[in-house]
Amino acid sequence: MTTLVLCVDRADDIGRKTGLTMPVVGWEAVQSLVTEVGLADPEDSSVNCLLETLRVARDLRDEDDDAVVAVVAGGGDSIVGADRSIAAQLDRLIEEHEPDSAVIVIDSVQDERLVPVVESRLHVDAVDRVVVRQAHDLESTYYLLKQFLADEELRTTLLVPTGIGLLLLPILLSQFSPTIALAGLASLLGAVLLYKGLAIDELLADLPDQVRAAMYSGQVSVVTYVVAAGLSLVGVFLGALAVSNSPVGETALLPAMQFTYSAVPWLALAALTASTGRLLDELISAGGVRAPYLNLPFGVVALGLVLRGFSGYFLEREGVLPNLVFFDRLVLTATQRLALFIVVGIVVSLVGVRVAVTVTDERLDDAVETGGQEDA
Repeated sequence: MTTLVLCVDRADDIGRKTGLTMPVVGWEAVQSLVTEVGLADPEDSSVNCLLETLRVARDLRDEDDDAVVAVVAGGGDSIVGADRSIAAQLDRLIEEHEPDSAVIVIDSVQDERLVPVVESRLHVDAVDRVVVRQAHDLESTYYLLKQFLADEELRTTLLVPTGIGLLLLPILLSQFSPTIALAGLASLLGAVLLYKGLAIDELLADLPDQVRAAMYSGQVSVVTYVVAAGLSLVGVFLGALAVSNSPVGETALLPAMQFTYSAVPWLALAALTASTGRLLDELISAGGVRAPYLNLPFGVVALGLVLRGFSGYFLEREGVLPNLVFFDRLVLTATQRLALFIVVGIVVSLVGVRVAVTVTDERLDDAVETGGQEDA
């Protein structure tokens, strides 16, 4: 059984400090590499990672296992380029040595992200992460801080927002009270952390490519999404206008109901437009329409009716809205008005479920008939 003991260096610290081309294979080659990396930078944790790689290979050989020692490192100007370079090096090692499994040795969380890349090509028996023990004194703290400042990703994630917050704090204190200033600063830092934590920056970076692909593929939803955004703005504007016209001194519930009553029709129309565009894309595609996309427009209309009914109920009870009149004769009270909207919303929702189930059953029947004809 051949085991590949693999030291992974995603940032290519070893290659940049020694000038060697990766991968480096063999016990003597890796042992020589330890000396070169140690002479170039004795404080680098890669030295310990290389030594741990040799130790694991030695233990495997003591157990009569055929161990192949190798070091791979990233290359290129981007993370994708570095990962592809490591993948190519790994393919070359597998082709030359034909290992049965692998043991990965890493020294950072960044290197650990390449474990799935190795697992996609080779069975991984173990992942050995090297943690360097240091004395807990002022000198070791200084070196840890120095390594922290040398990490570009950590600097942009933590130090930049903290620096902006410290610069804004005196300005906020000079213009507002300490409570408002600290609250605004905490909100700003919280927004930045959520922006990075939820990977919104990555979503925004991929958004132009997604829009371009949607435009080139002729998706109707691109246009309907833009229309939906415009309708949403109209709804928010009308809702805010209704709140601004309300008398001063009212409780928060009544303005909220006025905003909901005025904005919900436009917001529901926006959601209906967006869902209709997505439904048309499904109809155009060769795969057919899935049940959730059929049910979504009905669900949006039902939800809009229910919200409109509840907000209208509260406004009618406060005398803001007049009673609902049908055919100039039938006058509905506030409770009857609410019940009518709820019943209509439920009926619309049930119609959507029925349509989705019917279409799904028809597709299943067609699939069964097609399968029976193919078997015949």
